[in-house]
Parts: sequence; C-alpha cells; structure tokens
Amino acid sequence: MRSALIGGARSMVLLRKAAASGAVLAPVRPVANRQIWNMAKGFGLGFAAPKPLHGRPPLKQGKVSPCMPVPAHIKRPPYADKGAFPPWADRSQVHNEEGKKRMRASGRLAARVLEYAGSLVRPGITTDEIDKAVHAMIIENNAYPSPLNYGKFPKSVCTSVNECVCHGIPDDRPLEEGDILNIDVTVYLDGYHGDTSRMFFVGEVEPAAKQLVEVTKECLDEAIKKCAPGVPYSVIGKTIQNIADKHKLGVIRDYVGHGVGQAFHSHPTIFHYKNTQPGVMQLGETFTIEPMIVQGNTKCDTWRDNWTVVTKDRGLAAQFEHTLLITEQGVEILTRLDA
Repeated sequence: MRSALIGGARSMVLLRKAAASGAVLAPVRPVANRQIWNMAKGFGLGFAAPKPLHGRPPLKQGKVSPCMPVPAHIKRPPYADKGAFPPWADRSQVHNEEGKKRMRASGRLAARVLEYAGSLVRPGITTDEIDKAVHAMIIENNAYPSPLNYGKFPKSVCTSVNECVCHGIPDDRPLEEGDILNIDVTVYLDGYHGDTSRMFFVGEVEPAAKQLVEVTKECLDEAIKKCAPGVPYSVIGKTIQNIADKHKLGVIRDYVGHGVGQAFHSHPTIFHYKNTQPGVMQLGETFTIEPMIVQGNTKCDTWRDNWTVVTKDRGLAAQFEHTLLITEQGVEILTRLDA
C-alpha cells in the first residue's frame, strides 16, 4: 500500500519544483477531498466522468461491507485502534540481523497472501470476497492486515480495477471479463510490515491492457536491478521513466514508494519519475518500489471516499510492488514468493 505525497494541485507543483532543485522532501499524508468536493458543488462545478479510453464503462463505487474483526491476541500496529494517519518516519529503516529476519518473514507471508488472492480472481467474484479471504489468511498466520484502519481505511487489502490507480476499496462489484486488477497486500507480522502488489487479468484482456501490465512489470524489474549500497535513489525514477517513455506510457507522480519496516511508511521517498532527489541506498535498508503506469494522462481524481484514486481521463492503470532489502551483494526481494 502506498501513500499520497500531498493534497492539492498547487502543493504538488511546489513539491515537484523542490524535487528538481535537490531539496530534501518531507512526505505529507493525503488531505481529505470532501471539502473540496462540497465547495465545487456549491460553485456549480460538474464532475461528470469522461468517456474511458479503454472503451469500458467508467468504474463506479459499489457497496462496502463492514470492517472485519481482528482477534485480540494479534499484535497491532500503533494506528490500528484509533484509525490515525501515523506521521511519516523521517529516517530510513536500517535493520540488524534480527530485524532482517523479521522483515523476511513478513515479506514471505505477504507474498503468499498475494499469490492466494490472485488465485481467486475470475469473472463474477467481488473484490469484497477477495478481501474477506485475504483477511482470514492473514489472521490465521497471526498477523495484522496493515491497511485495515490506517487512516480509517475500511478493508484489509487494496483492490484497484481498470482505471483505478491505487487505494481501491473492496466492494460488491463483480469482476468482469476483460478487467485488469491490482491487489495490494501488506501484513504486519511480529512488529514488521511486508508490502507487495501485482496485476491480475480477469479472463481475456485487450492487447493494449496486456502491454500496459507487461511494461509496468518491466519498469519494476529493471529498477530493482539498479539497487545496491551507495546507489542514488534517483536512479530508480530515471530507469522507470525511460522505459515508460519508450512505450509512450505515463508515470504517475502523485504517489510514491517508501521506506518500510517497523513503520508502515518512512524515508526514503521513492519517486518513480526522473528527479534529482538527494540520498543513496544504505546497507540493511528496506523500502518499496511500486511504479504506477497509465495509458494516457497522468492526472488523477480522488473519489469522495477519500481513498480511491482514478485516472482523470479514465485510461487504464497498472502497478507492481516489492519490498526490498539492500545487501552487500546488491538487493534482496523480500516479497518474492521464493524468497
């Protein structure tokens, strides 16, 4: 699961200028959009959805079922009970041997849960059903589903369909033949988060959708290959942007990778586009890379649930994510199924 950097178009422009100048950037939690929505309605501004680029009906919010309970004996992250947005930790999470061991365990569990969730994908199943299955598997393994009640997020997994870029809330909409779906799993096991996501096809999909997914996976794979101690974080964004540009696809700028470990989100902020961010990768550090690649314009809208992010032009979006550990040999993928 990933976090928005900042709310508001003007603030985003300032943030990008700061990144280009090499300034150290402090990520900010997302702001609520309901006030903006209500103001717009008051001024008579319309929010009619444009015709989707992919020729499918625009995504609409379905019915969201109540949160699932978590047994009392399972260790919870600090935000779980009150539904707060915890502050973004301003230091990289560098681990000793015990920390690495626990990160590997949480990463393996996240990978197993994601594989199981993907095995359920088929036309007719709802993302709510997938969420319930994911929730059950996580608590059966004595772990906590990290998204649940993070900033009052109501579910245990993020499910983003078609033009949904990220943070899709599972609901009662049945998946349809030709949909593409991102499932984003994060587990909190023994005090450490493991975070991963990937794309799944619902039946047969259009060639353009398949290409988008393949290119997005290539972006992640090639960026991971660049990781090693002392490598600038900015190399990640340059690698991803070059691949996306080659295929005439867009890179989402408003959402980022992040440090992960005992804190769900921390420094470093991983930009997926060309940037001059300062800082280099540290031995023993863990963070995510999670590029979001789109067919058309990279501008996004956020639904009134304050979570679901969709492309403004309704072009398809795809995303892959791994949690990584920087090692003496280069990098270890903690959320790979065979890790």
